[in-house]
Amino acid sequence: LQSSNSLKASYEDWLLTYGLSVSPFHLRWQTALFNRQFYNWGRWKPKFLYLWFSIGMVFGIVAMFGSVILLGKTLLQTLTQMLTEAPKAQNDRMLQVVVSVPSSGLCLRAVPGVNLPVSQLTYFFSAILISGVIHEVGHGVAAIREQVRFNGFGIFIFIVYPGAFVDLFTTHLQLISPVQQLRIFCAGVWHNFVLGVASFMVLFLLPAILFPFYYTGVGALVTEVAEDSPANGPRGLFVGDLVTNLQDCPVYNVEDWNSCLGGISEKSQVGYCVSAATLQQLSFPARVYRRLDGTVECCSNNSLTDICFSYSNKLDSHLYACLPARKVIEASKVCRTNMDCHKDFVPSFCVTPSLENQTRLIRVKHPPHIDMLYVGHPMHLQYTVSLSSFVPRQNFLSIDLPVVIETFCKYLISLSGALAVINAVPCFALDGQWILNSFLEATLSSLIVEKQNRELVGFLILLAGSALLAANVALGLWMVTAR
Repeated sequence: LQSSNSLKASYEDWLLTYGLSVSPFHLRWQTALFNRQFYNWGRWKPKFLYLWFSIGMVFGIVAMFGSVILLGKTLLQTLTQMLTEAPKAQNDRMLQVVVSVPSSGLCLRAVPGVNLPVSQLTYFFSAILISGVIHEVGHGVAAIREQVRFNGFGIFIFIVYPGAFVDLFTTHLQLISPVQQLRIFCAGVWHNFVLGVASFMVLFLLPAILFPFYYTGVGALVTEVAEDSPANGPRGLFVGDLVTNLQDCPVYNVEDWNSCLGGISEKSQVGYCVSAATLQQLSFPARVYRRLDGTVECCSNNSLTDICFSYSNKLDSHLYACLPARKVIEASKVCRTNMDCHKDFVPSFCVTPSLENQTRLIRVKHPPHIDMLYVGHPMHLQYTVSLSSFVPRQNFLSIDLPVVIETFCKYLISLSGALAVINAVPCFALDGQWILNSFLEATLSSLIVEKQNRELVGFLILLAGSALLAANVALGLWMVTAR
């Protein structure tokens, strides 16, 4: 027993020496190694920092009210969506932010969470950590600027989510004015907003930034094709291919690729102009029958090259022919009706693939290779093929680097922005709690003389804000899991 107690004491001393704290689902590390750097930042150009954090204070107050409006609208939209029979697909992101006050001082923490693909975990956790660090750097530098003692900086892992915190001396915080407190409490939200704007600017200017190494506007470069993708195969798409057209829709970048696929999915299947002589030469007799969804099939030989096409003439508006798809489509003009095919007085028909509902025949141009003919749902093509708008100027340049930068910037914009919005909510255990209390002290001290009454007003507002945030999180979880 004595040996066990000695081992436990040694273990606790070791944790204390290295600033580590271990508890169920929570690992925390705090250090004073960065204190000098924080003090250097906090004392750098005092007038500029005063202006910087004063702007942040105004932004934080506006964000506090704006977050309530935003959460209110989100809650109404979610409730409306729940009452509809066919709710839209959800990609909701949930953000949880925790602020705790230990005995040694004020600890500000941010712990986001989100549902995302496994392949995006690196981007997600990196963006969480950077957003949290920038958030806490704002609090720490603002506190030093306002002469509040800075105890230390640290990072933590809660379950699997990384975050950061700064440890401030609570007594000093209570002694400074409410306006000074506001500059400190709003600094985290302000820095997250600035990080989001900076990431957006990098994303927006990325073509110019990478111009010496990559060019854009010539097509969508294939960077990955999933093994189970319908585009995978000897006549499919390969890494390094440059897609220039989907049907008659030109593709100059990834946005065009997504837009074209969306348009193809929403509109009816296009047809192809085929002369009467070619139609007679290529078609062969086949039994016509209806599928369960009401569409017509006329190719009964299970061929991988033939497709049932429908067309009309002056006498009969429902004719069908089983034709070799590639011979029909190659060098053919896209059409909607027979009128689109009238040229040089050559009798022609607009033949349209007779496919199952939501299924499309799509011609994908990726020169110099032969066109890929895709049969299936357009979204399956979109989800299983990864592309980039950036084409390397030299072969040794990575085709993945622009995609990595783009994706990381998008995660920073999303998570840092969400962290700013959620932290600004007047809710218990969030930055918004301290922002609200300091704001009420700064504005209502002359109207409501009794401090106890001001605290009651703040408590009621915090209660309402907490209920609003909890309702959004609960309904968001329900929409994701139940639907």
